[in-house]
Amino acid sequence: MKSDLFASENMAQPATVPGMSLQNAKSIKYAVNGEMHARQGSMIAFRGNLQFERKGQGIGGMLKRAVTGEGLPLMAVRGQGEAWFAHEAANCFIVDIEQGDALTVNGRNVLCFDATLSYEIKTVKGAGMSGGGLFNSLFTGYGKLAVICEGNPIVIPVTGQQPVYVDTDAVVGWSAQLNTSLHRSQSVGSMIRGGSGEAVQLMLQGEGFVIVRPSELTPHKASAN
Repeated sequence: MKSDLFASENMAQPATVPGMSLQNAKSIKYAVNGEMHARQGSMIAFRGNLQFERKGQGIGGMLKRAVTGEGLPLMAVRGQGEAWFAHEAANCFIVDIEQGDALTVNGRNVLCFDATLSYEIKTVKGAGMSGGGLFNSLFTGYGKLAVICEGNPIVIPVTGQQPVYVDTDAVVGWSAQLNTSLHRSQSVGSMIRGGSGEAVQLMLQGEGFVIVRPSELTPHKASAN
């Protein structure tokens, strides 16, 4: 049988290194030897002896998710084998986090990560319920984290002299040492006239970076079930 479908770049090869690697721009391959964590429902294929179990977030995480509708529903993947992960054909990026690093990521942009990383749902300082009630995922420790993004991300440096303002529906994540607060860019008069659609942003100050995607949050697709 012959087809461009069977081109070498489309063929799954045996893993040459343990842990996480890019299968292609839209998927992650993980050679599991022990345990790793992934968002629920993101596994698209596996081979070997692997078990998938729902992972609890703890009482605090469950309460925050109940209040905000956000959070990161996780599963633990244990055993030995290879697994592939993806989510709605979003672009995949691997971030190497080292000791002393701290990265804040929106839960909807997390695909999978090493079990050596610590994960905690944190309130975004300065962003109350009027700003989306932001509860993002703080990753610390060491290991690899796979982040997904709808479209090609934009990484914007933040400096002490120049804060950055981001739409809360477009932000993917930022370096955790940045200070956050809400910023109103729309006048009362504009709001009375119907508004610009850009009333409130998240302001990030300090030294670091912020990652945004080239689209705002779209309504979640209805389940086919």
